[in-house]
Amino acid sequence: MIHDAIVVGGGPAGITAATWLARYRRSTLLVDAGEHRNRWVDASHGYFTRDPASPRDLLEAGLSQLAEYPYVTVVDGRASEARRTDVGFAVTVDGVEQHGLRLVLATGVVDAFPEVENFFEHYGADVFHCPSCDGYEARGRNVVVLGWNEYVVGFALTLLDWARSVVVVTDVPVGDREALDRYGVRVVEDVPVRFTGSRGDLRCVELASSGEVPCELAFFTVAHTPRNDLATALGAAVTDEGCVVVDGEGATSVPGLYACGDVTPGMHLVQVAAAKGAVAGISAAQSLRGERGAPSSPVPAPDPERTA
Repeated sequence: MIHDAIVVGGGPAGITAATWLARYRRSTLLVDAGEHRNRWVDASHGYFTRDPASPRDLLEAGLSQLAEYPYVTVVDGRASEARRTDVGFAVTVDGVEQHGLRLVLATGVVDAFPEVENFFEHYGADVFHCPSCDGYEARGRNVVVLGWNEYVVGFALTLLDWARSVVVVTDVPVGDREALDRYGVRVVEDVPVRFTGSRGDLRCVELASSGEVPCELAFFTVAHTPRNDLATALGAAVTDEGCVVVDGEGATSVPGLYACGDVTPGMHLVQVAAAKGAVAGISAAQSLRGERGAPSSPVPAPDPERTA
C-alpha cells in the first residue's frame, strides 16, 4: 500500500500536518511513538482559546477530530529508518515498511534533564525548562535556575520579567557575572541534589555541600537534541544545532521531504509547532496537485472525466 503522505510524529505539529493533508483529501499515514515532549507537563499556556490546557487533552482532541477524516490512518509505532524510492519514500515502522509519495517529519527534540532527586515528581508542575512557556507562573515568586551552559545568564535574566527573585545554582563557571550582580541575581556554586516538597508545592533545592536554597519554582537550562535521524539519513540539510533546515513552506533540501515543529529552527511553543505543521501539511498536499497519487485518494482536480 502506498500513501500520498507519511507524517512521522504525533505531537501538535504532526497532528496538524495530517489534518491539513486530510482536508486536501490526501491519503495520509500518521506514525506516533507516543514520546511527546510535554508528556510530563500539567498545562500548556498561551494557545489560542485553550489557555491553559493539558497537553494530553490537546493531543486527544486533535486525534479525535482527525479521526473524522476518512483519509487518515494513525499507527502507534516507532519510525526507525527512511529511504528514498522511485516514487517517494519508504519508512520502516516497527519492522514494517510503509510507502508514501511525500514525507513530513514532526519528530521534535529530546530534552536532557538535570540529575536531581525527585525531578519528575515536580517537572511540569513547578519545575520547568521554558521561561516563555511558564514564566508567567513565576510572577512574584522566588525562583531557582539550574544551568550548566553558556545560556544560563540570559536565561536567568529573562525570568526577572516575572520573578520576585532569581538564584542561579551551578557547579561550572558562569560568564558575565557583572550582569547578574547588576540585577540582583545571586549565584550559588554547588551541585543540586534534591527537590523538596510535593508536586505543585516546591519548597527548596537541596545542595550537595551548602545547605538548601528556598524557592517556589525552578527552571533549568540543559541541552536538547533534535530528532533528526530520519532527515539526515535522507540527506536533508541541518543547522549547526542539528535542526532540519526548511523554507517558508516547510520543505527541506530533499524534494518531497517536509519538516515542522521543534525539529526545525525557531521558537519551541505549542502554537508555533501547530502553525508549522499547518504550513508543511498544506505545502505537501499542494505539491501533489493534479497528480493521481495514492489509489485510496479521490481523483484530484482537474479531473479530465469531470462533466459540467
